[in-house]
Amino acid sequence: MRSLVVAQVGSVVVTADPLEPARLVDVDGCADEHVRQFVRHLVACDYPATTCRSYLLSLLRWFRFLAAVQVPWNQAARHDVRDFVLWLRVAKNPQRRPRRRDGSLAGSVNPVTGKRTLSEGYAASTINHSLSAVKMFYDYHLLTGFGPVVNPVPLQRSRGLDRAGSHRSPVEPAPLNGRAPYRQRIRTKSPRALPDAVFDDFFAALPSNRDRAIVSIAVGSGPRADELLRMRLEDLDIGRQLVALEGKGHRELEWVPAPPDAFLWLAAYLAETEHLRPAGETGVWWTLRRPTRPLTYWALRQVLNRANERLGANVTFHDLRHTYAMRLFDDPNLLITDVQRLMRHRSLASTQIYARARIDDLVRKMREHYTRPAPAEPGPDPSYDPAAMAVLFPGLA
Repeated sequence: MRSLVVAQVGSVVVTADPLEPARLVDVDGCADEHVRQFVRHLVACDYPATTCRSYLLSLLRWFRFLAAVQVPWNQAARHDVRDFVLWLRVAKNPQRRPRRRDGSLAGSVNPVTGKRTLSEGYAASTINHSLSAVKMFYDYHLLTGFGPVVNPVPLQRSRGLDRAGSHRSPVEPAPLNGRAPYRQRIRTKSPRALPDAVFDDFFAALPSNRDRAIVSIAVGSGPRADELLRMRLEDLDIGRQLVALEGKGHRELEWVPAPPDAFLWLAAYLAETEHLRPAGETGVWWTLRRPTRPLTYWALRQVLNRANERLGANVTFHDLRHTYAMRLFDDPNLLITDVQRLMRHRSLASTQIYARARIDDLVRKMREHYTRPAPAEPGPDPSYDPAAMAVLFPGLA
């Protein structure tokens, strides 16, 4: 079996041929047929193209590992999955740099934002996502008959079974199920909202009206990166100051408010680039350099990186969405259900993670607490007779 060592990922738009947007090919440029069938299965199950791409990148790591240990994919066992996880825990992520452009080391705390930079290795969520993709891949081929008889990725015990594997009584309390074997512990992270002073300095470091329009919409409407990049001219309602965003998962347009200053920067950007936009194209975001191309996710990262280099910060695009959410919670006139609607969360639990105080607010309140004068000791009510009080309470005289 030839090892899959090259990842070829094209456009994320699913065309008539579902294998073209994202596929794994080997060194000879030939796609693995079992992976092709798995991609067809994902597309038939209505998985978005971005999910197919992320699953294929996880499978790429798995196939590279199997090629290194010289184990065919259809003969992989549970101990191979264990070694795969151990390798991911110590391996360095090739997309991470040991030292960032601003001179900070990976994993260090940025002095401007107070946020820790990404480490050199794979995150726990990445390891768990890889296990989910590999598990789904083998689940599919258990049905086709080409894979091993038993899925090498261990499963979590069902909630309806006891430790012996038999069904428990419904009157018994539900057992607390732990993580499945090899699944990593995910630590709860605080929202990465930017302080107002840091955001003002970051916005001032943006060099173009396009970049200012992007950041203004990001911090004023809270779109995700792919939602912002898919915006088209018909998704802008300047009269009502609304923007239409294609939601995550369901891929339906949702209208959300945008701040007035965002439309001012957007109008300045569109006026400057009107002659650069190809005829008939309605996409909003384009590169400023010739030849003009649609703005991609990697180009969007460079937009932020240029401002980060000037400021010495490590702001990411999703930090702007967190900042938007925390600003909504700071408004006493907005209910949590209003924030859920504006953030476009399906579950209220996803919105509640932002309902926590920011460290800057806690510092300000604690300074007021330390400088607040101590309250005076309460004395006797002046309406009582002092002579009677001296008899009843001699110590107060």
